[in-house]
This record gives sequence, structure tokens and C-alpha cells, in this order.
Amino acid sequence: MSETLANLEATIAQRRAADPSTSYVAKLNAKGVGKIAQKVGEEATETVIAALSGDRAELVGEAADLLFHLLVLLGAKGVPLAEVLAELDRREGVSGIAEKASRKAD
Repeated sequence: MSETLANLEATIAQRRAADPSTSYVAKLNAKGVGKIAQKVGEEATETVIAALSGDRAELVGEAADLLFHLLVLLGAKGVPLAEVLAELDRREGVSGIAEKASRKAD
């Protein structure tokens, strides 16, 4: 796992229990998973907009925001990033079409 992402995941976990008046992560968690999921959706939309109309720096910034908020959501749901990475490893070398079809069969 990327050291940067591992460090960010650890920081997010630490800040989840902080005072919501001093920590953005704690504030988001205090509002619940619904709010966190909404933020992921907003950041995903902003990333798409930046990809279509923004410059490279804007896309990089929005992608960073999206990854950050996704890690906040995963943490709130108790899903470690390592589990997501293991799923990506499982899918490596499998056609995207075949992988998607296998999910429909379940």
C-alpha cells in the first residue's frame, strides 16, 4: 500500500475521535455515514467536472479530495483500505467485462 495512503488512513482514524470543533474528520463523522457518503458523491462529481473542463492541477486537487473523502467513508464503515486493495489484487488480470459479469451472477 502507498505509504502516503497508509499514513492518511492512520491520521483519519486518529482524528475520528477528536473534537468536531477542531477536526474536519471528526465533524464529518459526527454527521454520520450519510453525510460522508454525500461528500464522496460531491467530490466525485467535482473530479468529473475537472477532468472534462479543468486544468491538470484542478483535476489533481479534486482527485486528492475524492481519495481523502473515500478514506473517511471507508473508516467510518470499518473497512480498511487494505481490504479494498486486496479486492483490486483479486481482480488483477481479469477482464473488466468478465469481472462485472461475475458480480451479476451472484
